[in-house]
Amino acid sequence: MSFEELPHTADVKIRARARTLNELFSEAFLALMQVMYGTDRKAKVKREILIDAADPESLLCDFLSEVLFISEVDSMVFSGATISIDGSHLSAVLEGESFDPARHAGGTEVKGISYSGLSITWDANGYILDILFDV
Repeated sequence: MSFEELPHTADVKIRARARTLNELFSEAFLALMQVMYGTDRKAKVKREILIDAADPESLLCDFLSEVLFISEVDSMVFSGATISIDGSHLSAVLEGESFDPARHAGGTEVKGISYSGLSITWDANGYILDILFDV
């Protein structure tokens, strides 16, 4: 499992790799939180999310958009997620803490998750995701 930031002219482009779809979604989640808040994030509280969507790409966008919404509205910073995907249904338990400007303000503001350029592919080594975070 891993993710990396790729060059992009206007937004943040992430490529993630994982053996399973659950792990791929977890990598995308971790990438989003790292871009926004850096690496100093703790697990103090839990939050559950349930999402249904027609296909894996929509499921991922809806999941990350919900994480972004909760993070902004409730001033939460998440450090990890236990994700379970069953067909078109995703359930996740997010672990995190309240936003602390002294520790979390150094990241990049993400305004949304883009369908543009979004792709989930699979090869002999597992899944590969390319996704853009609108900044």
